[in-house]
Amino acid sequence: MAEFENKPTGPDEEPTPEESAAENLEEGFVEDEEQVLVASQWQLIWWKFRRHRLAMISAGVLIIIYTLAIFCEFFAPYDPTERDIMLTHAPPQRIRFVDQEGNFHLRPFVYGFERERDPETMRVFYEIDKEQKFPLQFLHRGDTYELWGQFETDLHLFGVEEGHVFLLGTDRLGRDMLSRILYGARISTSIGLVGVFLSFMLGVVIGGFAGYIGGIFDSIAMRIIEIVRSIPTIPLWMGLSAALPPHWPQIWVYFGITVILSLIGWTQLARVVRSRFLSLREQDFVTAARLAGANEWRIIVRHMVPSFSSYIIAAITLAIPQMIIGETSLSFLGLGLQPPAISWGVLLQEAQNIRTVALSPWLLLPGLMVIITVLAFNFLGDGLRDAADPYSR
Repeated sequence: MAEFENKPTGPDEEPTPEESAAENLEEGFVEDEEQVLVASQWQLIWWKFRRHRLAMISAGVLIIIYTLAIFCEFFAPYDPTERDIMLTHAPPQRIRFVDQEGNFHLRPFVYGFERERDPETMRVFYEIDKEQKFPLQFLHRGDTYELWGQFETDLHLFGVEEGHVFLLGTDRLGRDMLSRILYGARISTSIGLVGVFLSFMLGVVIGGFAGYIGGIFDSIAMRIIEIVRSIPTIPLWMGLSAALPPHWPQIWVYFGITVILSLIGWTQLARVVRSRFLSLREQDFVTAARLAGANEWRIIVRHMVPSFSSYIIAAITLAIPQMIIGETSLSFLGLGLQPPAISWGVLLQEAQNIRTVALSPWLLLPGLMVIITVLAFNFLGDGLRDAADPYSR
């Protein structure tokens, strides 16, 4: 079999399948040329995606974040509602392996601290007490919890037998910030997945039928999309969120916010799906399926949607961070979830004043988690979008 040649391409030319195959061979993603020739479209997409290093790193970061969110009860050292009024606004403790005498310890530990008050300003501050040394215990038996509300246990990833360990400090009520951030990740990250799923269903169904059927249905759907997109997003979120009954349980509010975000976020995907369907409905494979006796639903679901499913996957990945930011913004403004519910937006309510930023900057860490998650989704979406065309460079 002849070897592939990497021929130069102009700025407006797309490389041939053979040239892309040769690039995959050179970078070691496939073993031989025959493997490329018989590869499916999804295999080519995977090989192209693996070359996007930043997207691969982002995928790993998201796997870690969602693992922490799913098993937050196990990874959190304390109950997120447990208070200690003598340790309010306590600073983060540093994990150490070397003590003050210079001795190395295989088991990591943290120093305790003493609460003191400035006699002039009356401000509370904490001094490290090197006489208090708390070794970390892994697979520690601590506070009892119900994993996913079903399995009761008291096993935590780490903890201390005596004293306290606050790796990310405490809030104004003496609650552990690490535990609250992990619990908040469950709501803030899952609302993006649930909201995008609903947006995906609305966008594909409405946009698909608008592009495939056309006529009066297309006109009505497009007018609705234009009206929704013409309304400023933040005021619309605020108005719809304020319409939720104040006596609703927090779980109802959670799903209410998810539905609100979905009703706003489906329009862009619907327009893209409509435009693709307008170009695909006259293609030969659609005509062949129609002549073979396939009904309209089967033609749309089995033939037309899979033809650009890679783009839909990339669009969904890029839409999830918008949902996360939406929930965080509403909760931060006091129009979304409210305490005792825990989300990153609820936690950021603690950082609404200058005093917090100046004296307790660790309370801004939920915002950092939002930034990391949003950037990871954006980089992952860029990688999927590039990989959607495996023959491009």
